[in-house]
Amino acid sequence: MPYINVRVAGSLTQEQKAEIVTDITKTMERVAGKPPEATYIVIDEVPRTNWAKKGELLES
Repeated sequence: MPYINVRVAGSLTQEQKAEIVTDITKTMERVAGKPPEATYIVIDEVPRTNWAKKGELLES
């Protein structure tokens, strides 16, 4: 049973989330032979103010 955690800085629309989980599920089925009903995906939307890059917080 694959468990996939996707973290993004900021937020996504419902349409974007739907496309992401559809594509990841299809990829797991095609590449790893995992049936869609066994693939779990969680999307964590983290505020940009809680992310840093190159030693600096990202802009909001």
